[in-house]
Amino acid sequence: MTPAPPLTLLYAPGDRPGRVAKALASGADAVIVDLEDAVAAPAKDGARAATAALLREATPVPVQVRVNDVRGEAGRADLAALAGLPGVAGVRLPKVADPGAVRFAAAALPGVPLHLLLESAEGVERAFELARADPGVASIGLGEADLSAELGVADEAGLAWARSRVVVAAGAAGLPAPQQSVYPRVDDPDGLAASCRAGRALGLLGRAAIHPRQLPVIAAAYRPSAAEVARAREIEEAAAAAEETGTGALALPDGRFVDVAVVRQARRTLALAARAPGRRSDPIG
Repeated sequence: MTPAPPLTLLYAPGDRPGRVAKALASGADAVIVDLEDAVAAPAKDGARAATAALLREATPVPVQVRVNDVRGEAGRADLAALAGLPGVAGVRLPKVADPGAVRFAAAALPGVPLHLLLESAEGVERAFELARADPGVASIGLGEADLSAELGVADEAGLAWARSRVVVAAGAAGLPAPQQSVYPRVDDPDGLAASCRAGRALGLLGRAAIHPRQLPVIAAAYRPSAAEVARAREIEEAAAAAEETGTGALALPDGRFVDVAVVRQARRTLALAARAPGRRSDPIG
């Protein structure tokens, strides 16, 4: 069975091994070691070497690595350094707009799940094509900071269409629901919670964070409420009864009927609710 995608992910800069260690103990479902935007050009060689050393063995939680743009020398060096390392749970490819670049990364890292970040208007327009570029593609999602800058988007409302576009493309390609891009304000938990609720309403599931204190806010926003779980259990019980008796139609106690798609959604809700809550830990400073 394919493991469920992580609900919370935490970025840590690859040139700061201490922060990476704290991220691994933060309670995030997965850690993203960043070799791209968080690392200045003079530090990239050292970050790459430190990350490769870390991933020569298994890690306490899955580690994905955000590499540099694979069209450039730094990105190609990142792929070469990560090839064959047992601790690499996935690679995040930034600024993806060309299916050829996806296939290049897949050939360099056979068997490694690829997570595509669409950060340009062209990337969003080609979302489905990119999602189907190679069997190694495990997810697609937006890089909202670069996309907003390119489009002149003033706030999150302007990203609703792009978010929906990647949700539809992921579904059409048979991929999991996209995860939400980072929320840049660490000191605004209410804003983060509201943003997560808006993303969840559009079909996104889970989110990357830039600080450990964002993790419980993300987890709470994306986990189903008690009312949602109760309704899902009611639907699942009706489905089980129908399967046992051979009844085609599913009727709830209040007389409402549900179809197969509703049952599938209820089972997803129950699976999501069953995930263990994340742990809190000291800030990464």
